[in-house]
Amino acid sequence: MKILAFAEQRNNKLKKTAFEVVKAARTVADQLKAEVVALVVGDSVHAIAGELGAYGANRVLALEDPRLGKYSTTAYAKAIAEIAKREQAGIVFLSATAMGKDCGPRVAVKLDAGIAVDCTGLRVDGADIIASRPVYAGKAMTDVKIHSPVKVFSLRPNVFTAGTGSGSMASVEKMPLQFSDEDFSTRVIDVTQSKEKLDVAEADIIVTGGRGLKGPENFNIIEELAGVLGGAVGASRAVVDAGWRPHGEQVGQTGKTVSPSLYIAVAVSGAIQHLAGMSSSKYIVAVNKDKDAPIFQVADYGIVGDAMEIVPAITREVKKLMGKE
Repeated sequence: MKILAFAEQRNNKLKKTAFEVVKAARTVADQLKAEVVALVVGDSVHAIAGELGAYGANRVLALEDPRLGKYSTTAYAKAIAEIAKREQAGIVFLSATAMGKDCGPRVAVKLDAGIAVDCTGLRVDGADIIASRPVYAGKAMTDVKIHSPVKVFSLRPNVFTAGTGSGSMASVEKMPLQFSDEDFSTRVIDVTQSKEKLDVAEADIIVTGGRGLKGPENFNIIEELAGVLGGAVGASRAVVDAGWRPHGEQVGQTGKTVSPSLYIAVAVSGAIQHLAGMSSSKYIVAVNKDKDAPIFQVADYGIVGDAMEIVPAITREVKKLMGKE
């Protein structure tokens, strides 16, 4: 049996989720006595792919084409599916990032495979993999078993910890694949990315502000605390809809799903759509003046009071502890 682990990269740099997917595949493979084959797709990715061997990949494949430098739904789906067929992989792992959510179902269709998306847990039962995933906007969890011969799983980022690579670098095999212009019927023309801010989907610490901050001018307290902690700034849907913050910072069902080690929700009431995107965080701290706010139901620590007073006080104390004053 083989497990194909698709490892995402951006600008010829492996994403954190790439290591998480390979490490999760390794954990499952050890129980199934399977081989882990990691796949990196892009332009000139051969040089970065070998690092995946340290996270448990038995073999590492690089599929390169200059046109794959930017993501293409159709081309990437073809690449993953064709390599899965070529390797006779019975299981495919992807990350449930924006790319994985877009590409995963297409790969499943091409492989005539069942798919379990946004998985937060995996366990092996005999020869089967049982996946746990949230349903009903995170209000319940369900266990899923796929019965098709080929199975596809997308894994929620920051849930399956990669740790540090303890193995050795792997040799990388280049995998040729012919593409036609039709394979690039959809493609990314350009990408505009902030060079200064962390992506909430990748961050290990997130400080999110909600509508209770009253206006965009008050987000400076969120930015300062996030900066001191080395974290990312997040925003609720109400804040984004009001135009206070960009959509790329939105956390929730219609934004980004996150699972950081520390999630600080400031002046966020905790609507079910927001909770669906962050409730799997390891530690949740809530600051809200409404003691009955739903956010407190999922918080590990809660502070009832005015965010404009509490957050600057937290920032000052953190600076003292970290010697940044």
